Amino acid sequence: MEAPVLYGLLIPFAGTTLGAACVFFLKKGLGDRVQRGMTGFASGVMVAASIWSLLIPAVEQSAGAGAWTFLPAVIGFWAGILFLLGLDHLIPHLHQKSQQAEGPRTQLRRSTMMVLAVTLHNIPEGMAVGVVFAGYLAGDGQITVMGALALSLGIAIQNFPEGAIISMPLRAEGVSKTRAFAGGVLSGAVEPLGALLTISAAGLVIPALPYLLSFAAGAMLYVVVEELIPEMSQGEHSDVGVLTFALGFTLMMSLDVALG
Repeated sequence: MEAPVLYGLLIPFAGTTLGAACVFFLKKGLGDRVQRGMTGFASGVMVAASIWSLLIPAVEQSAGAGAWTFLPAVIGFWAGILFLLGLDHLIPHLHQKSQQAEGPRTQLRRSTMMVLAVTLHNIPEGMAVGVVFAGYLAGDGQITVMGALALSLGIAIQNFPEGAIISMPLRAEGVSKTRAFAGGVLSGAVEPLGALLTISAAGLVIPALPYLLSFAAGAMLYVVVEELIPEMSQGEHSDVGVLTFALGFTLMMSLDVALG
């Protein structure tokens, strides 16, 4: 495997791991404003990545389809939305600040369901990285290694607050620091695994690349709208989430345009 590809797979996971390590250095839990800010930032990065790194390339990949250029992107986008919707109903999980778990009834502990909630929305991020690098490895001229690394770096940046957002509340639930850290790390482990599985099928990816790119975009935007934005808006009104959303969005957009 080429070195840039290996780095691209590991960079997002490193972001989650470093974020989860905050549980060893921060004595108090994350304040409400800090959590809102982190969630807003992660949302902004994911929305920008979905547009510039996934949806726009998906449309460009279908340029030869004439008036139907948009169709693969629409089909893939809806497939991604429905895929995450299905997982949302099939896997028991518990969102931050929520007292009632989603999905089927289960006897799992609160801490386990909190980890599953974050793991759920790390799946599309891993797929996004895998699809882009698979396209690069398969020789697609429209996907550059720098553009793929820009996506990895952007996801790593938003994974840092995500790692902290899972490990710190786990600690607040009474879990030991080591187990809280492990929970944060494990929630991000699906990203390199999902990316690696996608890359292993690189030869099959090229014909379906527009669908797969938009699929990952749909899945990521589902997570933003269904989970992150509601979490960012809960409780007393605050502008912190909106401002950090804008910061994350412009940072990811700049990374993609500058490096892609």
